[in-house]
Amino acid sequence: MADRFIEVSLAKRGVTCTAKLLDDRAPVTCAAVWEALPLGEDVYHAKYARNEIYALFPAFADREPPLENPTVTPIPGDLCYFSFNGTQLGTQAYGYEPAADVKAGATVVDLALFYERNNLLLNGDVGWVPGIVWGQVIDGLDRMAEACNDLWRAGAQGETLNFRRA
Repeated sequence: MADRFIEVSLAKRGVTCTAKLLDDRAPVTCAAVWEALPLGEDVYHAKYARNEIYALFPAFADREPPLENPTVTPIPGDLCYFSFNGTQLGTQAYGYEPAADVKAGATVVDLALFYERNNLLLNGDVGWVPGIVWGQVIDGLDRMAEACNDLWRAGAQGETLNFRRA
């Protein structure tokens, strides 16, 4: 299979980076994401994992991918896939607006970009939260990291995280 690439962007900030899909390490996850593209939603900055931005989506795969190419210590440029039951994200502590995709029984997919070092996927409510590493940023991470730091300091209101085929 030929290499596949996607663009990850923060629309309001006008910043884009390019990532290579890790089809050899996470084939089921890559196929699910690729078929669902383009995707875009409100962006959030992590509270627990440190240097992470992410967006939440309703489940888009026929069945959730297995835990392939897992990590609890993502590195800069990793794209990770997480799957949660809506009740896992439904407490007020997370700060999500009441929405149909963050309710009991609903599967919520979290697509994340890690932009700096020293991340640890340990959540105080549930413990270890392994993610599937399905892509790696190969160009533009420096500009994206600057935008992510700005998002952390200035706020995410009105910003979207977008994924599309390159």
